[in-house]
Amino acid sequence: MAAYMIVEVETTDEALMAEYRKHTPGLVAKFGGKFIVRGGRTRTLEGEWKPSRVVVLEFPDFTAAERFYDSADYRPVLDMRLRAGKSKAIIVDGHDG
Repeated sequence: MAAYMIVEVETTDEALMAEYRKHTPGLVAKFGGKFIVRGGRTRTLEGEWKPSRVVVLEFPDFTAAERFYDSADYRPVLDMRLRAGKSKAIIVDGHDG
């Protein structure tokens, strides 16, 4: 069953975030993932959620998403994102039906 990594990002250092974005496509693909959403327009439907940027990645399964996030390859790249802004991230299983 596919799994999704959902990340909300508020960028505070555009230059560093631009550098981060150069490294992620290849790493995501290395772990079987792909971008479903990478920024773009949002519309708040309920509550007070007003994210600056939302990214959704699809992986073959939950374990693949964890392997990507926890990998030694991604760690220095993740550090760039964490220094370039504030973020929240989750992994969630997809629906099988």
